[in-house]
Amino acid sequence: MAKQEYIQKNREWLEAKSREPGVMPIDKGIFYKVISRGKPDAPKPTRNSVVVVHYTGKTINGKKFDSSRGGTPLAMRLRDLIQGWIIALQQMHVGDKWEVYIPAEMGYGKISQPGIPGGSTLIFEIELIGVA
Repeated sequence: MAKQEYIQKNREWLEAKSREPGVMPIDKGIFYKVISRGKPDAPKPTRNSVVVVHYTGKTINGKKFDSSRGGTPLAMRLRDLIQGWIIALQQMHVGDKWEVYIPAEMGYGKISQPGIPGGSTLIFEIELIGVA
């Protein structure tokens, strides 16, 4: 598949996903679906927070490219992550588990990463375990 065709296919997939029941918009073309909720008064991270998460990342064809499941949760400063994570995680409360759909422009853009072709819409299941 040509690169431009792949990019278009990813955009169309995200557009279709955005119309599914339970899928909500955040900002900058990012969408999410709640899998489970933490307490509504639980802390939410800011850009400067260190977040502790379990996650699984996939491309639209269902191919898993990364996961913390089965291992230690990831602890990272939020501002050091991709833009899609920075935006989505600031909306989450500790204990929330969401499936987040991130357009390429808020992920890795046109630059390929291991297991992720450039122009990929990213799908992450993210569970926010803690905030520091």
